[in-house]
Amino acid sequence: MTISFFFRTVAVCFTLMGWPVAHAALTIEITEGVADKLPIAVVPFATEGADALVGSDLSAVVIADLQRSGRFKALPLTDLVARPSDPSKVNFQDWRMLGQDNLLIGSVKAAPQGYEVRFFLFDVLKGQQIKAFSLPAQPTTLRATAHKISDMVYEALIGEPGAFSTRIAYVTVQHKAGASSVHTLWIADADGYGARDVLNSPTEIMSPAWSPDGTKLAYSRFEHDHFVLYVQEIATGTRGVVADALGHNGAPAWSPDGTKLALAMQHKRHPGDAGNFDIYILDLRSKALTRFTDHWAVETHPAWSPDGNSLVFTSDRSGRPQIYRKALAGGKEERLTFEGVENDRASFSPNGKMLAMIHANSGEYRVAVLDLETSQLRVLTDSSLDESPSFAPNGSMIIYATTFKNAKILAKQRLSQEGRVLDPAWSPLLRTSQ
Repeated sequence: MTISFFFRTVAVCFTLMGWPVAHAALTIEITEGVADKLPIAVVPFATEGADALVGSDLSAVVIADLQRSGRFKALPLTDLVARPSDPSKVNFQDWRMLGQDNLLIGSVKAAPQGYEVRFFLFDVLKGQQIKAFSLPAQPTTLRATAHKISDMVYEALIGEPGAFSTRIAYVTVQHKAGASSVHTLWIADADGYGARDVLNSPTEIMSPAWSPDGTKLAYSRFEHDHFVLYVQEIATGTRGVVADALGHNGAPAWSPDGTKLALAMQHKRHPGDAGNFDIYILDLRSKALTRFTDHWAVETHPAWSPDGNSLVFTSDRSGRPQIYRKALAGGKEERLTFEGVENDRASFSPNGKMLAMIHANSGEYRVAVLDLETSQLRVLTDSSLDESPSFAPNGSMIIYATTFKNAKILAKQRLSQEGRVLDPAWSPLLRTSQ
């Protein structure tokens, strides 16, 4: 099945240095980044013994990655004063005159087993080489190689891991005339390319969640009048039911060590029982199920703290949905949100210092971030129907679902597509040796 995406992002792209400063391809556009982006010149990589476009295509991916991060301003190719591919050919004065802080050059050379890709990163102001590296590549892995280069450049200049080699999971819903809707769970590269379907279903799929090692997805699927919770191996497609209580089984959240799932369950004693939504913890090895909350209110959307010591969740015990926190060791729940009419769908930043959430006020549902140390809440978007925020694994960006011109799309990224796009989730870092 082929899906065509058009991308016009309302992206939330922000850095977490204190508060933020202001098959199917997803087209990504960043609308908010740091105020002072780092100037960088990326020279199209020279190609030796292969199609002349290979080097240019690879460097174009790097440029797109860096600009999409919201942290870099790439020099337009039309303004390049030279096109060196070897360090001996670099004249730093040329690039200083253009106001560039950094310079990236490289080459793609045909090799017996594919390509050898080399790159050199320079500090233009100091006239020094910062990093040089050589990577093997295949024709089918050139985009992945470009993302690895972007990750290394980002880490060398920003001081934190890049997230360009990661992936996103999301759900689409397509309505077909005279037929039932098709619900599809997808995985795509972080820049939207290489999308592939993981599961197609005539019934709803909800809340995909990545395992900490990036090899599995947990999600809920509607079957036999209720939602059933699955865990699926991404590489093999093998999947199995992990929660099938008579009521609802959903909103999975992996523990940091990958051995447990927190989930929202509506335990019904019999089909006519209304049941009650509470948070449970499932040990994936022993299959033991432990009740974490026990309240008359609806408790849902758990999220595990990065240190594994507590969970946050949504509860309407105060009359409207708000975010609460409770330690795994037990004790009283702590209410974290007080601003706005509602706060829901919280997710932790990788460093555990912030929560992204949906913040509702005056009928507008927007992405907000709560600083857990100061309790300061900042609204990041100006749209009206945002959903399901998810942090990038390096904490630099957020992806979320929103409504734009009556269509459900993803934003951070804002992705539009036939039908609706729901429940985005960012994978963990997929690190390789550097």
